[in-house]
Amino acid sequence: MLFAGKIALVTGAGSGIGKATALAFARHGASVGVLSRNPDEVEAVATEIRRQGGEALALPADVADEASMRAAVEQLSTAFGGLHIVVANAGINGVWAPIDDLTPAEWDETIATNLRGTYLTLHLTVPLLKRAGEGAIVVVSSINGTRTFSTAGATAYAATKAAQVAMVQQLALELGKVRIRINAVCPGAIETRIDDNTERRGAGEAGIPVIWPQGDIPVSQGKPGTADEVADAILFLASSKARHITGIPLWIDGGQGLLR
Repeated sequence: MLFAGKIALVTGAGSGIGKATALAFARHGASVGVLSRNPDEVEAVATEIRRQGGEALALPADVADEASMRAAVEQLSTAFGGLHIVVANAGINGVWAPIDDLTPAEWDETIATNLRGTYLTLHLTVPLLKRAGEGAIVVVSSINGTRTFSTAGATAYAATKAAQVAMVQQLALELGKVRIRINAVCPGAIETRIDDNTERRGAGEAGIPVIWPQGDIPVSQGKPGTADEVADAILFLASSKARHITGIPLWIDGGQGLLR
């Protein structure tokens, strides 16, 4: 029970990596705030945690909306009495298109969710971590913008993911003084539903042809990773086993990024 007596908040917890992470924290003894903008999804995840004997609070909120996030964090603090761990996972792929085709509104939507959402999550939760006397933050970034730059049209997405790692490294110094560690995980291809909500335009114009080796993920012979594998890494970074680790990007891609 790595997290007995701990309170964790996971954003984007209604599905995919966030859901797997929330369930994993609960299995290891944490009380979990399950946050997503989809009320049905977060209630379903919270219910699953409770059925398994854990403690969970469903928090419907949009990470890009200050009032919504402020209310959710206050609700969590009131219900559980504090906070020790934050996983800033909520994000979108948005629209992938050539830069002269990508509209300002499409750019703004990706920036709002991925970057403003990360900022608001940290802005509103760090005071609770300071009050606890220590804490751990894990930001879910990506190999895009940090290790690979060949995903056609993903300029807005890659920019937000690079910025998240810059935030992590900047804040590792700022927050280290108050015993708060912060790290990033950077997944490659993972089996989630995020691609279903990705709009792609002009891939042929924006992309660069690449001849791949057989299987573009060496460790798994081309098969994508799983949300549980990312959750395992997040739990490690949030745990006392990583007590001397802060400010790092941890790539979880089976070596995929090294080929691109």
